[in-house]
Amino acid sequence: MANINEVAAAAGVSISTVSYALSGKRPVAADTRRRIEAAVQELGYSPNAGARMLAGRRTQIFALTEPLRKDTHAPTHMAFVLATAVAARRHDYDILLLTDEEAHAGMRRVAANGLVDAILVLDVAPEDPRVELARQISTPTVFIGIPNDNDGLVCVDLDFEAATAKAVDVLADAGHTSIGLIGQAETAYEMSNFPPRVRASFWAHAAERGVAAAYGTSGGKRVSRTVARAAAVRMIEDGATALVLHCAEEAQASILAELAERGLRVPDDISVISVGASFDTAALSTPVDSIPLLPEASCELAVELAVQALDDAAPEPGLRLIPPTYTPHGSIAPPAVRSEMSASVR
Repeated sequence: MANINEVAAAAGVSISTVSYALSGKRPVAADTRRRIEAAVQELGYSPNAGARMLAGRRTQIFALTEPLRKDTHAPTHMAFVLATAVAARRHDYDILLLTDEEAHAGMRRVAANGLVDAILVLDVAPEDPRVELARQISTPTVFIGIPNDNDGLVCVDLDFEAATAKAVDVLADAGHTSIGLIGQAETAYEMSNFPPRVRASFWAHAAERGVAAAYGTSGGKRVSRTVARAAAVRMIEDGATALVLHCAEEAQASILAELAERGLRVPDDISVISVGASFDTAALSTPVDSIPLLPEASCELAVELAVQALDDAAPEPGLRLIPPTYTPHGSIAPPAVRSEMSASVR
């Protein structure tokens, strides 16, 4: 592959003049630029990504900022990474994955160096330092998730509020008047944007439907089995006849195992529905009705919006909420008579 020295020699100019012509940092005479461009084409010279960016040409690279922390649930996060990469390739883009735990540092670096055409932001925290940075840089940025302060940002996500309300409605319409929500680990409510939205929607919509509501955490990775099981048992003992599960696959599997060990049948004795799962709830020991989080839907839309921003059709700032879909698997039925369940629970 030719280098910049050979281009300069072929065009009869200095190396710095070639650099200026390709980067656009300084004006170059039209006839000189034509000679340089002809030499570039003839020799097959490919300037680096930064030079192409400065010259107004695309790098064909998107950055995906996805901080990987100790408590990161790898299967879920990698599902989003894969979905983003697949969507980007449909537009002839590659993905530069930024996994710094201090996520804004990598984002600032690629924006300052002009290494990418746009930035996609994953694992969005309620109070996310990348929000202010996105407002400062010129690189188009799309958030896959919704921070608390989202004014002026382009954000894409599942409509978790509507998904949770749908779960409550399905159970209430089946006749359940006492419902429990088993949510994420407590740390998730500080580090991720969607768990607080699910919990808030659950409380609000249960109140609207006149349904008694209870909430419990599923704990962290190491204790999710015991904490999730204990939360489910406590809710059933307190009168819940249905559970909404918004927790990791391991926690949901543990809850179903606990119910089975206690002789509680789904849905005959207790109804169960999953909200926001990125895994197949039909593959659990007992298939569970689901209002899923589909990474493909969010990531494809985010990539499309990023491409639009580069095509002189910049999307208007605002939230793009993906309507929830309901997938039944036979885990919901009218509530059982309370006396029939009491012996099994205790």
